[in-house]
Amino acid sequence: MHTPRTPPRVADAADAAHHQRVLVIDDEPTVRDVVSRYLERDGYRVDAAADGEGARQLLGRAPDLVILDLMLPGMDGLAFLRDVRRESDVPVIVLTARTDETDRVVGLELGADDYVVKPFSPRELVARVRSVLRRVRPPPGHLRLEFDGLVVDARARTVTVHGQPAVFRAREFDLLVFLASSPNQVFSRGELLNAVWDSSAEFSDVSTVTVHVRRIRQKIEDDPLQPQWIVTVRGVGYRFDP
Repeated sequence: MHTPRTPPRVADAADAAHHQRVLVIDDEPTVRDVVSRYLERDGYRVDAAADGEGARQLLGRAPDLVILDLMLPGMDGLAFLRDVRRESDVPVIVLTARTDETDRVVGLELGADDYVVKPFSPRELVARVRSVLRRVRPPPGHLRLEFDGLVVDARARTVTVHGQPAVFRAREFDLLVFLASSPNQVFSRGELLNAVWDSSAEFSDVSTVTVHVRRIRQKIEDDPLQPQWIVTVRGVGYRFDP
């Protein structure tokens, strides 16, 4: 991890944070300290834990976002994430020293909203925190998309399929809104990564998009293996068919 001596102050970042609470879970004291200092400098309130047991107690403070190291003592990060997802949709950014794509995909499948590979820049991590939290806040305008059997309300951040509510996590919802807002337009996975993951896109890979599309299809398609809404355009990317 790169650790410049003085964390740079981002203009207006403290105002944007609105005193939101971030839970940092990492067994390395240096990582906890540096990440906490950068977040606090950006205006966030920070709780920190070295393992899953300590983190469980701090979850009672209702954090707005969790930064989770996968390689924890005792209960590993993936097991902790699995337990969290049984009870909460709190946004989670995964920290991992594992470079294998499979590990990142498993984290996304379990419900992580983003991931950062160690070693990392604390400024990059704070930028991702801002990005994820910005996306879970409702947009200023009311955007309601209605199709045959599918209703997406961007202000309420709700999705109904044939009249039944579907539970979406933050990135899944953002990706669906982006695609549904431009029906019949084909987007490459790289374009979707840049549009939906914005500032963190250059540090991610396109498999992130593939995982999220798969999860969306499981929630809105009658047959996810033969999708009607989000269609794969071979060799290009994806298209939303109204």
